[in-house]
Amino acid sequence: MNFAALTPDESTPFRIIFVCTGNICRSPMAEVTLRDLVTRSGLGRLIATSSAGTGDWHVGEQADDRTIAALARQGYDGSHHRARQFDPDWYADLDLVVVLDRAQERILHNWATTDHDRSKVRLLLSFDPEQAPLLDVPDPYYSDDALFDSVLGMIERANHALFAQLAPAIRQGVR
Repeated sequence: MNFAALTPDESTPFRIIFVCTGNICRSPMAEVTLRDLVTRSGLGRLIATSSAGTGDWHVGEQADDRTIAALARQGYDGSHHRARQFDPDWYADLDLVVVLDRAQERILHNWATTDHDRSKVRLLLSFDPEQAPLLDVPDPYYSDDALFDSVLGMIERANHALFAQLAPAIRQGVR
């Protein structure tokens, strides 16, 4: 994605959504960690983050307790998260749809009705040259706290890389 062409407008921030399977593990981690980066950078009014899942199993639920605990161990608050399912109608209002693995990438490409909407879908790890060969962030749902911590670390590194690409373009447009 070429962020150089961004023309941020304070009334309509650049909108990023993170999508995983159930919206209770990986995508809430990604949403919370990028929001923290954005807030600390002073760009909170110009970049909006959210998350969703491709499935509806957990709609309305909090993030998994292990997600909340992993986030808390790193100083983040994930307690306010409520799961929701991605709605293809949202494409029109989104600038970037970041998926955590190739399964979500396939699903979101299939749900997109235009090439423009399909072009918005990107794998999270693709933003980080060191992690890009891995392609997928593993789903920790059926594992232990150690994998939740490891996955959070992967997501944080990838979000730093994403933010490093996005922030200069956003700042350039701020007058």
